[in-house]
Amino acid sequence: MPTRVSEAIVIQTYPFGESDLIVSFLARDLGKLRGVAKRARKPKSSFGAGLERLSQVKMQYVQRENRELVSLYSCDLMQSQFALMSDYASGVALDFFAEVTEQLLPENEANERFFRLLLTVLEHMRTGNPGAVWRAVTYFSVWAVRLAGLLPELHVNAESLSLADEIQRHPIAEVAPGEWLKATASDLRRQLARQIENQIERKLKTVRILEAA
Repeated sequence: MPTRVSEAIVIQTYPFGESDLIVSFLARDLGKLRGVAKRARKPKSSFGAGLERLSQVKMQYVQRENRELVSLYSCDLMQSQFALMSDYASGVALDFFAEVTEQLLPENEANERFFRLLLTVLEHMRTGNPGAVWRAVTYFSVWAVRLAGLLPELHVNAESLSLADEIQRHPIAEVAPGEWLKATASDLRRQLARQIENQIERKLKTVRILEAA
């Protein structure tokens, strides 16, 4: 089988065996995939820091027929989110993006719009602008639900309803410029989180942690 190279975003990793990792990643061209990274937990692994959560990478792998897991060979780091980890709320927001992506997206279905959504909110968070975390989380929540075809009739206050409308019509940086607080559109985020939970039939672990941050 030929080796593929895809621009990808690492979603989550799980220990596997003595030194391997199972890697869930979102490929721009093929959608969500899972693969085995051999010896990725070894100190001198060729994967290096490329398998950090929500890293943007060039992933090299082989996808064989009738195999659930692809075989990962290497990844070249394009953009790390490591700098965001120093802020607790930002770190939990990354956990939230990863959990929703992992739970909501089906495997092996190309979804470039969702890929671009992740790039958008991550880039916005790296600006460090006041309130960037809460604007990014709210923007992501609205669009994740909309792209999944799950956007419900919204039962939120007038300000949150207006923000939801802005989010669907404008780039993230143009939505309600200025500092966002945790309280901003919190009712909107709660309703959207419930909608996701109803769809995946399980509770999102990160939602309560994020809202307590």
